[in-house]
Amino acid sequence: MTMEEKGALRLQFLVRVVQKECKHLTITDRRLFEFSTFTFVQAMQLEENPDLAERVEAFVGRFARLQDTIGDKLLPLFLGALGEKISAAIDNLDRAERLGLIKSADEWMTMRNLRNQMIHEYVEDPVVLVSAMQSGHDFVPVLITAANQMIAEIERRGWL
Repeated sequence: MTMEEKGALRLQFLVRVVQKECKHLTITDRRLFEFSTFTFVQAMQLEENPDLAERVEAFVGRFARLQDTIGDKLLPLFLGALGEKISAAIDNLDRAERLGLIKSADEWMTMRNLRNQMIHEYVEDPVVLVSAMQSGHDFVPVLITAANQMIAEIERRGWL
């Protein structure tokens, strides 16, 4: 098997993974934000409400995983398939923005920082958790749109 064939198989695999991750994040987002917002009261109940705690954990994990899969795996492989130079994450994001695959590299970096905030700080400060969760919820459509844009371009090029 040639390197090109291996790259095509890896790209196809990552597209399938991203599609599943989008589906799972959408379901978890819908379940967690069924009443429109994540509240301070909910944040204070996490230790006593294991079902809610599991939904929060699932949301944080799925949000982070999808962002990582798109930004750190699919995007560099896609850029390489285009013949672009693969660089640091911010440079790859700038290229993705110029290609119309993501709305904004700066917005993507904001999501990356938010992900870190949700993962590392939510245990300590419920106010930070509420803000981060609501921002994460607001960014779910941005992640899904970016995934769909990349997948559509991959399909358009006949790489699937």
